[in-house]
Amino acid sequence: MTVVRAEEVRLAQARRPSTFALKVIMAVTGVVFVAFVFVHMVGNLKVYGGAESLDGYARWLREVGYPLIPHRGVLWALRVVLLASLVAHVGASLVLWRRGRQARGRFRRRRSTTATAWVARTMLLGGLFILAFVVVHLLDLTIGQVLAPGSHRHAEADGTIHAYHNLVESFSRPWMAAFYVVSMLVIAMHIWHGWRTVLQDVGATGRRLRAVWATLGALIAWAIVLGNALIPVLVQLGAIA
Repeated sequence: MTVVRAEEVRLAQARRPSTFALKVIMAVTGVVFVAFVFVHMVGNLKVYGGAESLDGYARWLREVGYPLIPHRGVLWALRVVLLASLVAHVGASLVLWRRGRQARGRFRRRRSTTATAWVARTMLLGGLFILAFVVVHLLDLTIGQVLAPGSHRHAEADGTIHAYHNLVESFSRPWMAAFYVVSMLVIAMHIWHGWRTVLQDVGATGRRLRAVWATLGALIAWAIVLGNALIPVLVQLGAIA
């Protein structure tokens, strides 16, 4: 009976993804998310060129690859990849968090009070918050339903895009502007800590490599904060209108 039970446990463990595989999933999906957010931030800078600049960029995103690829095909493919990556990232982190707590049990060491330790402890909550932010962002500025302002303008039949108008109208609401700024800060902290741990998770060594990698992650995090969070602030100040 004991032998049969032990064999069942062994088979169940064999079917579970290894901790290393879960960390690789987190690393790969994390890099996908960082790349998407950074490229998205660069595109958002078009807002400083006015309505024609941002609307033209939004139109190009919807038409890229046409006629080989349907209208908005590339854009929605990227969105699906982003959401799938986020779900896989959060799912893997939940499994690793649960395994970590089970392994440590009552022998967990005392919590550190440093800023780095605090960010590390809030990574799971931060990931769930970012997932919620993506859903809100899609409903607000992409789909234009539920959370979008009443003045939201959908794309017209002739291909006219109102991306600039919708962005300004959305961020003219103080609560949405504040939510967006807080979200960018959460994303930046998540990227900063997650980026630093990627090399450790995949087994890379080398002090110089880790220092360069950490510096790169910090620069990306700051660029995202300054590039994205500044837009709703300027809308609230009336500089973008």
